[in-house]
Amino acid sequence: MSNPKILCFSGSIRSGSINVRLLDAAIRELSELDCEVTRISLEDYALPIYNGDLEVNDGVPENAVKLAKLMSEHDGYFITCPEYNGSLPALMKNTIDWMTRVPADQAAPFKDKVAAIGACSPGGMGGIAMLYHLREILVRLGSLVVSEQVAVGNGFKAFDDMDKLIDERSALFLKATAKSLATKAALLKV
Repeated sequence: MSNPKILCFSGSIRSGSINVRLLDAAIRELSELDCEVTRISLEDYALPIYNGDLEVNDGVPENAVKLAKLMSEHDGYFITCPEYNGSLPALMKNTIDWMTRVPADQAAPFKDKVAAIGACSPGGMGGIAMLYHLREILVRLGSLVVSEQVAVGNGFKAFDDMDKLIDERSALFLKATAKSLATKAALLKV
């Protein structure tokens, strides 16, 4: 089996984001599994709020096309995302919405991709409600979202000075999630 290509990004662009820290921990796990990892920030793919009139008048924004094409070039993806009011933050939902507007003959960012998801939250529940919503959206768009996922609570105390997860249980969930993504994405390549 050849090494799977995995795109990694977070639904947070905030400085010092605990979800970006979780993403970096996931990237370390994926790298140890010999995945070819590409890490991006959605900050580099700024998009206007989705508006059908904007799409009709100006077309799909160039950054949405770039991001959709980049995802299409990978076997799978790992998303970490904060929970806002029990669901996805606007940045994540808007990014997904714009990418689905890219014509299928140009890119297929979600269809037949393997995905893994994770969340980190300052609260005790670790963003679990958001993970449910994100999973549902990604499955509807044609991705195989691995059953393993990671939800890290008390996020401001969850990492050591080396940005490794302190809680052994959370670290094991992250390891299992990364392994499942890497294994299934490698099988997709066959």
